[in-house]
Amino acid sequence: MSHPATSHPATSRPAAREAAGSTTHATVTVTARDRVPRRVAVIGGTRYFGRHLVALLRDAGTEVTLINRGSAPPPPGVDHVLADRDAEAALTAALGERTFDAVIDQVLYTPAQAVVARRVFADRTPRYVMTSTMEVYDPATSPLVRTTPGVPVAEEAVDPEHWPVDLDLPWHDPAALVRHFGEATAYAEGKRQAEAVLAAGWPPFSWASVRSAHVLGGGALDFTGRLAHFTGAVAAGRPVAVHEHPQPTSFVRHEEIAAALVAVAASSSVGAVNAASAEPLDAVGLSELIAGRLGTTARYQPAEGADHAPFSFDRWYPMDTRRAGTLGLSFSPLGSWLPAAVAEAVAATGTEAARALGTATTGKDV
Repeated sequence: MSHPATSHPATSRPAAREAAGSTTHATVTVTARDRVPRRVAVIGGTRYFGRHLVALLRDAGTEVTLINRGSAPPPPGVDHVLADRDAEAALTAALGERTFDAVIDQVLYTPAQAVVARRVFADRTPRYVMTSTMEVYDPATSPLVRTTPGVPVAEEAVDPEHWPVDLDLPWHDPAALVRHFGEATAYAEGKRQAEAVLAAGWPPFSWASVRSAHVLGGGALDFTGRLAHFTGAVAAGRPVAVHEHPQPTSFVRHEEIAAALVAVAASSSVGAVNAASAEPLDAVGLSELIAGRLGTTARYQPAEGADHAPFSFDRWYPMDTRRAGTLGLSFSPLGSWLPAAVAEAVAATGTEAARALGTATTGKDV
């Protein structure tokens, strides 16, 4: 959806500054990307690429502890801690004496949650990795974010060490937060301020945030329905609602974002790193790829207000991936995996789109 820029005060960060001092950015080489930590806690991790993340760790011989509220059972061979990550005392009690070589936090959405994480895991792990998002760069969600059309956005555009934190906002009430910010800004600002809390003062652990591009692939595992929106519309001959001048965005394969989180957990890199295929793509380009796969023609209609297709944007913020390269992370070119992701989405819809593919998907593990 399209969201107007939302202003908010540059407030102090009282609880974020839980310890005096400051941190510095460090660009370091991943020296351990060919191994994984021996004991890893994953907070969340029961949906979409989180499931692949847990399986990837387990199958590499890692002792995995899954922490969630019981929304889904852990896979075989994975320890399970049933707890609400927002309830500090209960989470502390549920963890018992467990310690970890690293924590990968899939569901860290607010600075209030980050404050709890700092306290609960301070003496339990030397390494904390947060799954963040490219939406932190969306210029429509903060007047503090500046992007330049044609120039990919690098990590320093949103610096957690200097981002203002306001813990007095209703972070524990999602509905109130959306009323205050709007849905897109609530999500983006929550992630920005959560990163800022992890970076504040003297962090109790080495921390990193992996700012993920829009994740595609996995077929039925993709609960967002965003790619299915395109495949269904193009196959049915419905017009795709796009902006007059749709701007490109960044994408990443679901398996590769999971692998990136594992690699960053095994490294000593500090701060944010962008995770994406290097080539941006706009909503029209995605529609044309789908149409070519289905042997049909994509149709379009002008987007009106908030009524537009997912991944259609009227502002620029594709990501710069050069820092990922310096850390030893690599992501496949978009053209090498996106056609397969489209095929998976088509097959998962069970609509005329799947029939349009005919024998092209028959017997294929998509």
